[in-house]
Amino acid sequence: MKTVNEQGLFNNYASEPAVYYAEFPSEYQQSQYLWQGAVATLVVATLFLTAISVG
Repeated sequence: MKTVNEQGLFNNYASEPAVYYAEFPSEYQQSQYLWQGAVATLVVATLFLTAISVG
């Protein structure tokens, strides 16, 4: 919503989003996060070792 004051300046305020509480991840989501973390660790370790071996 745009409003204009007496000097002709706009007062643009962002609308506030609805607030909600996050839910704790289920057992399936937790296991998926574990696999994603393992794969990410493997990728980073591979990149790191490759950089060391090249340099």
